[in-house]
Amino acid sequence: MQRILKERDRLLRKSAQAYGLAGSVAVLVCLLIPGGIASGARQGSIVLVLLMAGGQYILGRTGAIRWALLTVACGIGIILLVGLDSPPSVPLNLVEEATLGIVAAVPMSCVAMVLVVSRTRIFVLLGSFSATMAAIIVVVSIHSATPLPLALGITGWLSCTMAGWWIAQSVPRVMHRIAAIGRAHRAERHASEVEAQRRTDARLLHDTVLATLTLLAHSGVGVTPLALRQQSGDDARLLRQLRLGGMPSPRRSGVYTLEATSESTLGTTLESVRQRFVRMGLEVDWHGSGEVRLPADVLDSFLLALGECLENVRRHSGVLHADVTITDDATTVRAMVTDAGVGFDLARVSTERLGVAESVVARLRAVGGNARLFSSPGSGTTVVLEVPK
Repeated sequence: MQRILKERDRLLRKSAQAYGLAGSVAVLVCLLIPGGIASGARQGSIVLVLLMAGGQYILGRTGAIRWALLTVACGIGIILLVGLDSPPSVPLNLVEEATLGIVAAVPMSCVAMVLVVSRTRIFVLLGSFSATMAAIIVVVSIHSATPLPLALGITGWLSCTMAGWWIAQSVPRVMHRIAAIGRAHRAERHASEVEAQRRTDARLLHDTVLATLTLLAHSGVGVTPLALRQQSGDDARLLRQLRLGGMPSPRRSGVYTLEATSESTLGTTLESVRQRFVRMGLEVDWHGSGEVRLPADVLDSFLLALGECLENVRRHSGVLHADVTITDDATTVRAMVTDAGVGFDLARVSTERLGVAESVVARLRAVGGNARLFSSPGSGTTVVLEVPK
């Protein structure tokens, strides 16, 4: 709130400064019109205009009441000098009336913008306005002048007061709305982060503990007891780390670690994937590139998605053999996982089955990649994985 008030006061000060200095220039131009103002009144008024401009400049920097009072005092001095310089029997000419009106309407009324923000300043504003109008009324009455100076003065003061009040009321409202938008953005971002973390946790659970529990539920069909014990041991260590407050990050397919990695070579990590599925009885033939460097987060997602595809081959294809072809170009690394198994109808896959959707497609899209799936009953399955370099 304090910052909002500071921004409001700064805007009011700068507005008063700009408006007041422009009015002082206009008054100076009127004073310099040949034959318009008597020479004695002109010289004294020019000095007061310059002094008033100095007060307006400092008022725009500090906003102190004393500089507002100095501006008003100089303006009243100009009104009295111009209005009382000639005898009462001599009417004011048009230049003199315009000068009186401009002095009251612009350079003096600018102080209203900085005097609308508190009760004390409002009292000063009322006093300054009253003194200005009294000076104009005295001059107009003595010379029986037109009401032009009085009308200009009242209009100028009312306009500046309303402008200052509008700014003083609008800035806090705008700042509060901006703050509300910021809070909504933070809440939305937090919700997105929570959802992303939930998906990450779901993938982690699906790739490790649930996979092992599925093997146990099927009595470990197709997997040796040793491989099952090793996989269960890895899962037990992971759960122990989670219970102790660790935040695991995937390092290679099927294995999670609490240690961060910056960049890894694909050729040195595919072997771990191959060995994992060899233990589980799935023979995998590897083709294509063997040495491709990827950022750690991209490599993690790539290998985990690849491992999930091979796990689906082992569990659902009905065959014990798969081919993995690794290719790359200037911007993309691709892996094509194929099997000659039973295949399936893509249109008949239930939306409740999230293995491919979350552990493969969503995981790769999170790092800027993508996955495409091709299959039909009796014709096997092909999955194409793509990640950026």
